[in-house]
Amino acid sequence: MPTRPAAPAESEPQHGTGRPRPHTETPTGTRPEPEPGSGPGAGPAPRTLTEAELSRLLGAQQFGVLASVRSTGHPHLTTVLYSWDAKERTVRVSSTADRLKPRQLHTDPHAALHVNGPDVFSFAVAEGVAEVSDPAAVPGDAVSRELLSLTPGFEDPAEEAAFLSQVVADRRVVIRIRVSRLYGTALDVPAAD
Repeated sequence: MPTRPAAPAESEPQHGTGRPRPHTETPTGTRPEPEPGSGPGAGPAPRTLTEAELSRLLGAQQFGVLASVRSTGHPHLTTVLYSWDAKERTVRVSSTADRLKPRQLHTDPHAALHVNGPDVFSFAVAEGVAEVSDPAAVPGDAVSRELLSLTPGFEDPAEEAAFLSQVVADRRVVIRIRVSRLYGTALDVPAAD
């Protein structure tokens, strides 16, 4: 016996608008496609930050997460205090010669620094090849002076002299990441009313 085509379904109101939306048949057990611009994940897409914005973000922060490569190939992540030199495109981090970071970077110099922006919706990453200085050997040598440049400075010369002696005693080194690539995004979310 020939079958009759199904009668067209009536329109259903669109959620929250009161306007009818055309009814579409869906296979049993599936949900209809959400309307464009609605549902989970709807909203503005992340915006790629410009080179200037990335550099400003790196310069405005002090803490980041340094990623190096372990001998197993897995990443090693450490929160660090850093300094960004935009003109030289160099990230500097103070460490001690016996810590894991400098040892790993001697073996595999590939490194990246991830820095959060002023909100949870933005970040910058500075990738490059790292070099590790020799340990500070004498108070006032080039390495200890470079380490001093990573501090806010000391008004009291005695405090500065104590700092320079301490970096030698600690066998401090400077990790320099020569940045070859900057990238990051921001999500421009409108403020809630």
